[in-house]
Amino acid sequence: MERKTFGLGDIVQMKKPHPCGTNEMEIIRMGMDIRIKCVGCKHSVLVPRAKFEKYMKKVLRPAEPKPETGGADSTPSA
Repeated sequence: MERKTFGLGDIVQMKKPHPCGTNEMEIIRMGMDIRIKCVGCKHSVLVPRAKFEKYMKKVLRPAEPKPETGGADSTPSA
């Protein structure tokens, strides 16, 4: 079985809906436990990673990449 891939800031669909009625959650903290925030009512829950992976259905919207600051292209050459 293939492991599900998800990252910080992703909006994921859960198998069971939150009591407010939506089943979309945003990942706001990752580690051994994962903190997810309901997109509908903004309530956050801390869930063990194994339980989260079991109840996550799919990634709906991946996190938007942050624009890079600095780097070689940002400095004008003389």
